[in-house]
Parts: sequence; structure tokens; C-alpha cells
Amino acid sequence: MEEYFEGSKIYGDDFDFEQIENWYKEEEEGYSSLNSRELELLNQGQYLYHNMNVHHGYKYLDKKKKFKNVLGIGSATGHEFLPIIDQVENLFILEPSDSLKGISIKGKKITYIKPEVSGRMLFEEGFFDLITCFGVIHHIPNVTDVLTEINRVLKPNGIFLFREPIISMGDWRNKRANLTKNERGIPHKLLLKKLETLNFEIVKKKYCFTMTSFFSKRTKGFLKKPIFSYRLYVIFDSIISNLLQNCVKYHTTNRYRRIFPQSLFLFLRKN
Repeated sequence: MEEYFEGSKIYGDDFDFEQIENWYKEEEEGYSSLNSRELELLNQGQYLYHNMNVHHGYKYLDKKKKFKNVLGIGSATGHEFLPIIDQVENLFILEPSDSLKGISIKGKKITYIKPEVSGRMLFEEGFFDLITCFGVIHHIPNVTDVLTEINRVLKPNGIFLFREPIISMGDWRNKRANLTKNERGIPHKLLLKKLETLNFEIVKKKYCFTMTSFFSKRTKGFLKKPIFSYRLYVIFDSIISNLLQNCVKYHTTNRYRRIFPQSLFLFLRKN
């Protein structure tokens, strides 16, 4: 296990089909079963990451461009698309959870597809103009397979917006509070290398979520929503995360040595 905790290998990426299938079954309703404030607010129609997604990703899209086919991976109710919904013609969502599905967003019908356990996506090559994947890949074992499929179904010059935790999120062999059974972050150096191998161009690379858990806990009593949902905090976090990006360590058991970005946001273009 040492090589996984060191961040030199991605845990789960070398699983066989049976192991992947077991993982899938455990994660299928894993997030929807959590007793979290974030999920409670989502069920009320309040998506907490709009400012984060706009600041690091959506604001760099061409505001005049229409995206014919858009795919959200693990996008649940589809609320993440509200800032750009008027630019979307056809919206597809790959979502394993039956509990988190919606019907439409701002009148835009959502076409839901259940993910294949293997990671194979049942779309033709180059079908999508835009793909988003915000905090989902770390719930999936076979990361390389899924990233390869994303690359295949994205058209040349298509955009891939991608945010993922880049720390271990603790020891996933043990039960962790407010986390699903198998989720673990993706080591950022390995992630960037895989994306480069797949011929993605990194247009923007932004680190985020530095000490956000600390600030959230200490502001919970007087803020209506978690602190990371506020625009000013997102800007503040972006600044300190940029300053501390070279301090990232994938796995540490010392909580006093976790003052570095916990996630990475990428604006990618397929070459």
C-alpha cells in the first residue's frame, strides 16, 4: 500500500473487473446516502460550487458559443450547469445514483445514462463539445480507463472542465466520517501526466480548497451556507492555494501539516 499513499500509483487503477464491479456497487448510492449539509442543500435546489466553477472554469468559456452536446459526469441534478445553461443545446448526464436525478434545468431536458461498470461510455467518438467532471473521478477505481473514454467522446478542440481532490482523504481502508467507503483523491502529478499522455492541452490550472474544512467548521454557526460557496472566499482561496501549490503532499497523518491545496481545477482542451 505504501506506493499508493506515496502517490506513485493510483489506488484502484489496476483493479480487475470483479474488483471494479464491487467498488461500483458500493459507491453507486454512496454519496446520496451521506448525512451531509451539502447534500441537504442540494436537495433544496442549492448547489454550492457555482462560484468555484465560474471562477476557475466557466468564465473562460466563449460566452457567445453554443455547445451542441454537453456531458456531465456524476452531475446529479444538473444544477452545476445553471451558469451556462443558455449555451447548452443538448444535456446528457452520466449518473449512477437513482436518488440524485432531476428532470430538467431551467427548462432544459436532461438525458440520463447509467454508467457502465467498465467505464466505457456509450457515445460515438467526438460526440461532445463540452464535458464537465467536478469531484467525481475520485469515486471511481479505473481512473485511466475513464479519462481515456472522456478523451474519446470529446471532439477535437472540445473543452473538458475537471476538478478533483489531490490528497488521499485519509486512509481509505478505514471508515471515515462524511466520506463514502472507497473515495480517495488522485495524486496530482500522476493526474497531470496521464492527461498529457492523452494529448489534453492544459489551458488553465488552478489549485483550490486550502484549509477550507478548517474555515467551514469555524463559520458554520453564523453563515447560511458553507464558506466555500461564497465568491469572496473563492477568490481568497485561489490566492493562498496558488502560493502554497508546491507544498502539496498526497498523504499525511499529521493534520498540522495539511496547509496546502486539497484540490485541483483544470480547464482542458483536446488537441
